[in-house]
Amino acid sequence: MTGAPPVATMETVRFFNTEGPVRADEHYCIPPLERIDLDDVLGLVRSKKYFVLHAPRQTGKTSALLALRYLLNGGNAGDYRCVYANFEVGQAAREDTARAMRAMLGELARRARLTLGDQTPDRLRGTALETEGADGALIDVLSRWAQADPRPLVLLIDEIDTLVGDTLLSVLRQLRAGYDERPRRFPHSVVLCGVRDVRDYRIRSGAQNALVLGGSAFNIKSKSLRLGDFTEAETWALLEQHTAETGQAFAPGAAGLIRTRTAGQPWLVNALCREACFESAAGRDRSRAITMDDILEAQERLIQARVTHLDNLADKLREERVRRVVAPMLSGAADRESYADRARDVEYARDLGLLAQDDAKRIANPIYAEVIPRELTWVTQDDVEAETASYVDADGGLAVDRLLEAFQRFFREHSEHWTQRFGQYREAGPQLLLQAYLQKVVNRGGRIEREYALGRGRVDLLIVWPHGGSALRFVVECKVRRDGLERTVREGVEQTRGYMDRCGAESGHLVVFDPSEERTWEQKIFRREAPAGGDRTPVTVWGM
Repeated sequence: MTGAPPVATMETVRFFNTEGPVRADEHYCIPPLERIDLDDVLGLVRSKKYFVLHAPRQTGKTSALLALRYLLNGGNAGDYRCVYANFEVGQAAREDTARAMRAMLGELARRARLTLGDQTPDRLRGTALETEGADGALIDVLSRWAQADPRPLVLLIDEIDTLVGDTLLSVLRQLRAGYDERPRRFPHSVVLCGVRDVRDYRIRSGAQNALVLGGSAFNIKSKSLRLGDFTEAETWALLEQHTAETGQAFAPGAAGLIRTRTAGQPWLVNALCREACFESAAGRDRSRAITMDDILEAQERLIQARVTHLDNLADKLREERVRRVVAPMLSGAADRESYADRARDVEYARDLGLLAQDDAKRIANPIYAEVIPRELTWVTQDDVEAETASYVDADGGLAVDRLLEAFQRFFREHSEHWTQRFGQYREAGPQLLLQAYLQKVVNRGGRIEREYALGRGRVDLLIVWPHGGSALRFVVECKVRRDGLERTVREGVEQTRGYMDRCGAESGHLVVFDPSEERTWEQKIFRREAPAGGDRTPVTVWGM
């Protein structure tokens, strides 16, 4: 039997995988079938169900499908014929259904030949396309293929949601049309795999000049399964494989930092560790442990390099459905917006992996939370004229008061022009402009950590600045004036102090942006010290 996953040997030098499916002989990995509810999956297959497996990109979906294929083909008595096929080959054809179908049937034929040594789909596809056309060829091939062998045929279709328009509709409807003929004359079980659940497909049909929902085009779906991120135990297990094989440990705090910065997102876990342990000259020294600083430096290199995974994530920000979810987060807007498709937009952003699975109001992990505003401010940050040296004290500390005072002047003079540069995110322009200005200065020596979420009514920034062998921490909180200045300041000061207590900050600053076009700059621009109260640190309030 072909397609068996390789087994690692003691001589194998493995590494953290960031490209394609995992291979046990090459990569540290969590066994893919341990990451899904295998009993549930096998129960669905045995019951002749058609179902969905979905998760964000580079989470491990393809690895799970290939492992499932191996398991089903390696049963005690060869109970199933299981073939994996990647239908992304039809994406380039867009809505040229005939061209796309040729590519997809060719992929099916190739996989059947390589996996099972089965030439049947290869013999059938040409005739099917000629006699049945693009909208009948798939059902014809699958029907004849299922009848050619008494063993049940299981089909695993990957990247199904990369298809668009009438091509996607054709595939879904042909699978649905043959469903009642299973298992003797049609595939026994079919798994559709992609980023989104089929119910969330919003398919624009050119032929019908209409919007078709995936749930109506494929109403035979039995269940939707979602592949989750690494659990805490799985993250530790992956790191322990590296330590066991190389002798290189992770210093206290480093493993925990990997977990908190990635929230277990599989690609991020692997990418951080690969950058820290293999790409860094210091990290390749197996005699030294990987430290928290190594992980933070690896994170910054990944962000600066705009690696493909993070660049694809940033590309999604241009989609209007994503903008409607992310822009209010970045502006610190309260949870007041309501529109018909809000729930669908949030679900879509969550399926993409942008939002946390356990809390759809926040960004999925701190690295994504860092990437999003920085992606939107790359160009602006380059154009901002602000030199780090101007804000560093004689003892090496960061003069945040002086920095915010300079930004206040800059904002008054340039905000109307500069916020327009953020295009579809201009409603969050003031907050993004502040972050671009701070990033330009802080990049040269420290870092900025960010917290924002739907409905929080604020954006929290934490400047971390190395100083004398430790680090100084400064809180900068952004709010938008909505219900009167004093109420906004009062709420903001309490929120700033709460964040300061949590972070152990040296000082706190509340920046209040006033979007009113009726008030003058003299009314908007101010600086005041909020009373400390007891032994609490004062908060400086900046009006803009």
